[in-house]
Amino acid sequence: MDTQNCFHCGLDIVAEAEIIFDEKTFCCAGCKTVYEIFSLNDLTSYYDFEKSPGATPQDIKGKYDFLENESIVSKLLEFQEETTAIVSLSIPHIHCSSCIWILENLQRLQEGINVSQVNFPDKKVRINYNPQIVSLSKIAYLLSSIGYEPYISLENYESGTQNVDRSLTYKLGVAFFCFGNIMLLSFPEYFEVKEFWLDNYKPFFRWLIFALSLPSFLYSASGYYVSAYKSIKSRMLNIDIPIALGIIIFFIRSTVDIVMDYGSGFFDSLTGLVFFMLLGKMFQIKTYSFLSFERDFKSYFPVAVTRINTDASEESVAVYDIKKGDRLLIRNQELIPVDGILISETAAIDYSFVTGEFIPINKNSGDKVFAGGKQIGKVIEMEVLFSVSQSYLTQLWSNDVFQKNVEQKHKSITDSISRYFTPILLLIAFAGFGYWIFKDVNTAFNVFTAVLIVACPCALALTAPFTLGNVLRIVGKQKFYLKNALVIEQLAKVDTIVFDKTGTITTNKKSNISYEGKPLSETNLIRIKSVLRGSNHPLSRMLYDFLPDMGRVNISDFEEITGKGIQSKVVESFVRIGSAAFTGKTEENTALQTSVHIQMNDEYYGKYVFKNQYREGLEELFKSLDSHYQIKVLSGDNAGEKAALEQLLPKSTELVFNQKPEQKLEFIKQLQDSGKNVMMVGDGLNDAGALAQSNVGISISENVNVFSPACDAILEATQFQKLHYFLKLSKKAMLVIKMSFGLSLLYNVVGLTFAITGNLQPLIAAIIMPLSTVTIVSFVTVMSNYYARKLEVRS
Repeated sequence: MDTQNCFHCGLDIVAEAEIIFDEKTFCCAGCKTVYEIFSLNDLTSYYDFEKSPGATPQDIKGKYDFLENESIVSKLLEFQEETTAIVSLSIPHIHCSSCIWILENLQRLQEGINVSQVNFPDKKVRINYNPQIVSLSKIAYLLSSIGYEPYISLENYESGTQNVDRSLTYKLGVAFFCFGNIMLLSFPEYFEVKEFWLDNYKPFFRWLIFALSLPSFLYSASGYYVSAYKSIKSRMLNIDIPIALGIIIFFIRSTVDIVMDYGSGFFDSLTGLVFFMLLGKMFQIKTYSFLSFERDFKSYFPVAVTRINTDASEESVAVYDIKKGDRLLIRNQELIPVDGILISETAAIDYSFVTGEFIPINKNSGDKVFAGGKQIGKVIEMEVLFSVSQSYLTQLWSNDVFQKNVEQKHKSITDSISRYFTPILLLIAFAGFGYWIFKDVNTAFNVFTAVLIVACPCALALTAPFTLGNVLRIVGKQKFYLKNALVIEQLAKVDTIVFDKTGTITTNKKSNISYEGKPLSETNLIRIKSVLRGSNHPLSRMLYDFLPDMGRVNISDFEEITGKGIQSKVVESFVRIGSAAFTGKTEENTALQTSVHIQMNDEYYGKYVFKNQYREGLEELFKSLDSHYQIKVLSGDNAGEKAALEQLLPKSTELVFNQKPEQKLEFIKQLQDSGKNVMMVGDGLNDAGALAQSNVGISISENVNVFSPACDAILEATQFQKLHYFLKLSKKAMLVIKMSFGLSLLYNVVGLTFAITGNLQPLIAAIIMPLSTVTIVSFVTVMSNYYARKLEVRS
């Protein structure tokens, strides 16, 4: 009688427990319930991915009732507002494509879940939900009911520690023990020593070697069998199939040798093969986790925030120098870098960075404000609750909501090669075996196993991620922070560069400012400076620093109108600061100056004229870029500095003035429509739309905590002159990828040539396989470091 398998989990069904529903058989009520949930929500395509993903649902009634306690839930949540909460849950059962698919479609199973994103390497799912519609406990029970029971430990959440899976370490240890002892027991066989006791006890030692090989064969190598089995069930041929096949053939052949007394078999080679394969896998995992560490803790945002000292003085400090209890000043459009308590009376916070929703949330004094929000309106003060988590800020910045659709050329090459790699490899292995079986049985088995082991696409698959990951680390050390490794590929394709003027090619650190107009009293100067305090526009920051500090007054109804200026009520006055048109000045002689105009109570007072200081190395940078790229300069200011810029910049540079933010975006779009690959360099404030539209958007940071979530990179202002160096390095990175592709393909061709001709022992193949990975990783690291140093010297 054929054994029935559960339609959902794939386990064998005991006849008495069999449940038939919708013409399908299930092993328990839990699996039937999951199928019903999927059917009702039109999610049965889940079963097209892979059989038996997730875990068999268990009876967990009451297990997550503690999540009804709000004080416990608040410790677990990353973000919490009236209609939005975000939590990251650890899901140990995530292991395949179907797991990812169902966990990213939770909103179809439960009303109130807005979006869910899976972090496959960390086995976590990040869920954005509405706490007014669905509770966290209900989400936990939902996950458990479909076979993805979350692991929740308050101790881990509070201490930041995570349970580490050490199964690979244990398997490696067992494999090493078996390999070492079998090698030791096999010495007499190696040297064919003729001695009475050795000859008499030879059968005993052979069976002892057989027994020692079993833990390695059954336990240490089990991961390869499971992976191969799942691959075959899902009708996808992965690289673990030939490896598992080679190990099994090795074992069967060696067992036959001992049983039939043909010899001692190849158990030393078998256990050595398993050991070195696991060693290679361990190396790969450790290297990936190293790159992940670099990403989490070295990709700091090169931004500063204003800290208010005990003597009421203000200073700019790096975000990672903020400590619990510090008092921060947050201006209009600034990112809130930490969780804290609002001190100011009211605030409007835009959490689109966190939730993707562009609806400001109103806060009152004493309310908690979360990291990742943007302050909208007047300046506010807050007290820090926790120190900055750079990994959390990086995670926000890398949110999928803000990702651009980029073509992953290197990934498609790797995928296409891997797709045909295994069937071609199996064909070569069987052809080699068929050829040698009629000449020499031992050689035939050696050839078959060596071919399966030596040819591995691992080195091929590692070329792109390791090259780009290392370059990401190199540029990060030089204060050029990329959202992800794919930005490097996009940088290499750029052919047109568009620069914003104010705050990008000009510095807000140095400027010669003069006032023209009616005299301003001390009271009016205090009012102007108080209004300027809330703005982050480069000209506002320069003017704020320029004006004397004579005190401060409270402001209300602060508003910053992009491309025009700022306005606010100050005591009994209404102050407007900005462009000539915004303040009611229309005389023609204002058209050729960079200036900020002042209006109070509908009365025009005068203007502050700026003679901007251009960034150090600007002329040299533009000259070096001119021969390789088309260069454009966009400015929201008037053409007052056109003559100076024409003298300073190459003649081919296009200068465009009086551009509103929407016009900048349209300018970028027109360039792209004409086939250009555009990089936009701006300050992230007035040009956020242009940064988002461009193929690569770079935000310049200069002691200000403002940039667009849609920008692909943040460049610290002190490194501005290195921009061409970073572009050249991105091109070299793509060259290294091509070279390493060639190297790994060469390795596979040479390795297969030796294997199929019978000149490569399987054990040597097992040692060479991880060595090829080491070689590729070493090659891409050395070459990318070499080009980085070489280009820096030339620069």
